[in-house]
Formats: sequence, C-alpha cells, structure tokens
Amino acid sequence: MKNPLIQTEGLPPFENINASYIEPAIDQLLSENRSTIQSLLDNHTNYSWDNLLQKLEDMDDRLNRAWSPASHLHSVADNDQLREAYNACIAKLSDYSTEMGQNEALFHAYEQIAQADSFNALTTAQQKIITNALRDFQLSGIALDNKSKERYKVIQQQLSKLQTKFEENLLDATQAWKKLITDKDELTGLPESCLALAAQTAKNEDQEGWLFTLEFPSYMPVMQYADNAALRREIYEAYATRASDKGPLAGQFDNSEIMREILKYRTEKAKLLGFESYAHYSLATKMAENPDEVLGFLNDLAERTKSYAEQEFAELTQFANETANVPQLEAWDIAYYSEKLRQKKFDISQEMLRPYFPVHQTLEGLFAITAKLYDVTIKQRHGVQVWHEDVMFFDILDPKGEISGSFYLDLYARQHKRGGAWMDECIVRKKSNAGIQNPVAYLTCNFTPPVGEKPALLTHDEVTTLFHEFGHGLHHMMTRVEYSAVSGINGVPWDAVELPSQFMENWCWEKEALDLFARHVDTGELLNDELFEKMTRARTFQAGMQMVRQLEFSLFDYRLHMEFATNQSLQIQDLLNEVREKVAVVRAPDFNRFQHSFAHIFAGGYAAGYYSYKWAEVLSADAFSKFEERGIFDKTTGKEFLQSILEQGGSREPMDLFVEFRGRKPSIEPLLRHSGITA
Repeated sequence: MKNPLIQTEGLPPFENINASYIEPAIDQLLSENRSTIQSLLDNHTNYSWDNLLQKLEDMDDRLNRAWSPASHLHSVADNDQLREAYNACIAKLSDYSTEMGQNEALFHAYEQIAQADSFNALTTAQQKIITNALRDFQLSGIALDNKSKERYKVIQQQLSKLQTKFEENLLDATQAWKKLITDKDELTGLPESCLALAAQTAKNEDQEGWLFTLEFPSYMPVMQYADNAALRREIYEAYATRASDKGPLAGQFDNSEIMREILKYRTEKAKLLGFESYAHYSLATKMAENPDEVLGFLNDLAERTKSYAEQEFAELTQFANETANVPQLEAWDIAYYSEKLRQKKFDISQEMLRPYFPVHQTLEGLFAITAKLYDVTIKQRHGVQVWHEDVMFFDILDPKGEISGSFYLDLYARQHKRGGAWMDECIVRKKSNAGIQNPVAYLTCNFTPPVGEKPALLTHDEVTTLFHEFGHGLHHMMTRVEYSAVSGINGVPWDAVELPSQFMENWCWEKEALDLFARHVDTGELLNDELFEKMTRARTFQAGMQMVRQLEFSLFDYRLHMEFATNQSLQIQDLLNEVREKVAVVRAPDFNRFQHSFAHIFAGGYAAGYYSYKWAEVLSADAFSKFEERGIFDKTTGKEFLQSILEQGGSREPMDLFVEFRGRKPSIEPLLRHSGITA
C-alpha cells in the first residue's frame, strides 16, 4: 500500500495512518527535498520567485502535509510506537531545518532576488516572505564559521529532543496519578456533573466508586467545590508537583534537569548568534523592540494591578475566616473559598451556568456569531476520516457557498491526549498550479465529556476557551494570502498571534450574542436578564488576582531567559520565588513546582514570549472597543476586522494592520476597563 502520509490531495486519511508510516514518509520527503533544492540551485544563475521560491513553497507544503497529521496524532492519541516515530523524525527535521537555514547558495539566491529590480514588482506578501527568510537565515547561523555552524546544529537537535521529553514527562505524570474514593461522604460539595464524570471514569476502569484524575475537568471541580479540605490538598499537591522532584510521584517523570538543559542550550544558541540572551534573541521575530519595552510593559501592569489584587485577597481571607474560621488561606483553599465568595456576592457559579451551554447549541451560537460578523456559513461534513469517534469536521462557506476553510473539532479530555486547548495547522492556504489550496485547522480542547445519555454541558469558562481557540482558527482559515509562509498565522509575530483569539472571547460576555445560543438544556429558556446581570457583575471578580497571576508567569519566563545568560548557576525555583514575592498575592507552598509543568515555555512556542498573552490582550480589548462603539454585530466593522486583520495573515507588520483597523495605535485603557481596573 502507498504510504498515506505522502498523498498531497484531500484530507489526511487518519484511519489508514499508523506509526510505521511516519519515519519512511519523512525520510523519503527529506531526501526528495534535498535533491530538488540542489537541482534548482544548480540549474539557474538568475533566480526569481517563479524558478526558485514558488518551488520551495510547494516543497515545504508537501513536507508539512505529511508531518502535520503525524505530529497531531502524537498530541491527541499518543502511544509508544507513535512516540518513538515522532522522536526519530523530530531529530531529522531539526537537522534538515538547520541545513536549509545554513545553505549559503540558497541564502545568496534569496539575496539576489531581494536586490533585483524585479523585487518591487512582487506582491507585498512575496516581499515579506523574502525579508523574513533573510532574517531567518541570520537566526539560523548563516554568518557563522563552519565549527560554529556544526555546534548550532547540535544545539537545535538537543533542544528538539529535550522539549519533546519535557512534554512527554508532563503527559505521563498527569496520567499516572489517580484517586479512587468509595465513600460518597468524602465528596460533599461536589456538583452532580463532577460526580457523574468520576463515576464514569471509575466504571471505564472496572472499578466501583468515584475515580479522580489530574485531567482538568476532573481536577478543577474538586478545587472549587469539594468541602473535604484534605482531598483538595491531596489533589492540589499531585497537580502542582507533576513531573517534578516533589509530590506523590517525586522523581518519576522529573523535568528538573531537562529545564536546566533547555535553558543552557537556548542561551548558548542566542550567544552563538550574537545576542545577549535568549530573551533578546526571541524579540528578533516579535512586535516588541527590546527587553526594556517588555519588562516595562509587564511591570507597569503589575504596578497598576497589585493593589487591586491585594484588596481582593484580603476580602477573600476575611470571608474564609468569618464563615469557616480559617485564619490563613492555603493554595488549595483559594478556588474553593473564591467560589463560595462569588456565590455570596453575585449568587452565581459556573455550575449554575452549565445547563445553558450544551455543546451542540454552543457551537450553533459560535457559528451564528461568526456568520453575523463575517458573512460566512459553517456546516458539519460527515464521512471524514478522524482519529477518535468524538471528533467532528466542519466547512466554512463563503457568501457564494464555496468552501474557504475547514476544521476538525476535538473537544473532550481523554487518556493519551495532552492537556490544554490549542489550534494547529493541518493544511495551509496557498496558490498552486491546481488552484487555491484551502486551509484546514485542528481545534483541540479538553472539556468535560458527555456522561451517559446526557449531552456535554460546558461551563462559561469552557465556552470562552472554545471561542478563543476558534479565534485562532479563523486567523488560519479566513486568510486570503496565497503564499504559505505568510498565510494565516504563519509569519505573524508571536506577540500578535493571540489578538484574534482573545478578541473572539468578547462575544461570550454580550447578551445580544448569548441570546443566539444560551438556552437551558431542559426548558429551552434563554439565559434571563437577571442571571446575565449576575454573570457580568461577577466578570471582574478577582480580576486583579488573575492579572497578577498571569504577570507572574510572564515575568518569570522573560527574566529566566534573560538572567540565565549571565548566571548559569541561577536556581529556577529561587527566581520564581523572587518574582512571586514582587507580584503574587497568594502564597505558594514550598512543594509547589509549577515550572515543571510550564509546557508553554519549556515545550511550546512561548519561550521568552509568555508576555504575548497580555501584550495581545491590549490589542484585542482595544480592537473590540470599536465594536462597542458601533454595535457588536456592526457589519461594516466586522468587514474591516476581517479585511485588516484576519485576511492579511503575516503578510504585513501587525502594528500597521492594527492601525489600519483602529485608526490609531493601541491603548491600554480598554483592557483595564474590561478588567474592572481603572487608571
């Protein structure tokens, strides 16, 4: 049978893909790519977009189309065979990437095209691709001597291995811990949805009682609702020590040394390329211009916010003391007493809202909102091959009824699937000889699955997460750019990539939008005005505490990557403690090892870039304020956002696109207003 990963037509045939196909496919494509590049360079002296760069685009796309489903399966359906094939290929792809980035003949070909008179005749997108490529050659070590180039290659190999191992340790540690409870009296306070999930989890493992795991839909309700403080502490400790030297699985999947190695290699790479630190290196591809700008932005937000957070924490402490005689709050008490205080102040909880958000109804609402904003229709397509029976597939149809993009939707938490929520590319929009290749996305979440015959009911937080990931998806799928290197999210600076996702969350808080889908699962009644008012009043509940928590992560990440460069004996825990001392209001217990599970920076793309969430939140809040001024479904404003932001992908600088949409540079005031924090 022909290798299913090498097909270039249609969608990935997931039912035919297994681990044995992955390495042969990658080996074949890398070999063919090397030959093609050599042939292209040998057969021309006068390079152009058509005789070189378009062919490179097509070649890269073919490789991406093979690797994308393989890499995706490693994230959502992991097993030993997949893991082995994935790790073997990661090393080969790292070598190939380094080799391309250090290919001097290829670099000079790009330079020749950039300096030719014909450069000005290229489209904006084509010019941006060439400019980005010349920058990326420098960041790949094109200017290094041969010995340094070899060292760069080794560093890249090691980083690929270590980052993958970090994530695998985290997945294994998350799935290794379980807690069976057979006495229901230990579970007072837990909502029925949580108990039903725990009972179903136990039943699935042929056990009697209620089985709790560290998957988020199991973990979070215990933290928020369990009256049993000892149970809260036990599950908190298991969660907060995952993949570390502490806790119930101490040392079993320990990421301690892996983090240090990652930092060591990142720092060496940055210095090899002439940067002071990895934090400086990371800004070469971002909107922010220098470390002072990033740290100034974060510290300014912290200064504006900390007094609010301290007041909120004092209020919470007083409440716990008065209602339960708890003089000092521990980390495992925060979510529990916060939920109690929220209910007392606003008479509302996530569980009260859950019946209003059945999954299919919520999807219909999300699609209706998208239709109103961008004049598209979203329809489910059946008969598409998927990796799990829960996965759905949808097409986005333009006003003429033609498909402009499609996406897989994988909503529920399960074994062998990494935690969190994300959007990734399956197929990228580009022009080819056959016409336009439409983009396809993977949208992945880890929500509470349906229990028994009942539909899955989402919390409002989960609804917001769904809208967030769909915003990323729209950025990928609504692009009109015809070259894959700057199509969709490609080529978008990392600190601007969260703009469309955070922007989309705003519609979860608008009554006019919620009226399209927030109906009670049993009665069909709309979310009434009274409940909506309680919900919006509670929106800024503990916003200061949430803000300083995000700033803690951002400052820790950025300072870690900056300060490690001048102090390689820097203790990661000591730096985190120092940042917490400055910005946090909740005291973390000594055993807390948050950093060991901080996959965003140690395994994902957010290294020295976690600040991007707050940076882009300023952009998204300000962008939405234009809709607040004109109407949240104003057609003209929707069209302007579509044309200025979503359709442009990475073809232009994000600040230029923002100014084109908003008419001015971004203001921080809308973010502070949405957070209930005034200047």
